[in-house]
Amino acid sequence: MIQHYRKVYVKVNSDFDATGYMMPRTITWADGRTFEIEAVRDFRPASTLSGHHGGDCYTIVIHGEERYLFFEKTSGMFSSRFGRWFVEQPMAG
Repeated sequence: MIQHYRKVYVKVNSDFDATGYMMPRTITWADGRTFEIEAVRDFRPASTLSGHHGGDCYTIVIHGEERYLFFEKTSGMFSSRFGRWFVEQPMAG
């Protein structure tokens, strides 16, 4: 059976190093709960679920468990918007 997912947009606080690398530090859910990102284990380019936007996938650790955090880059039409963060949530079937 194929599992379907939906995007859940979240607030992420990030730091940028001198080379421009973006390092996510905390993630805040819509209900206001905030969690520290203990580690970033992997980073790789990845398109979004729809494939319409380029983006990145970060393998992060929260409370000792690996999760995937995606950064969806916006189009060049919005110069003040660089992109949005989201996680994938399984859809009820």
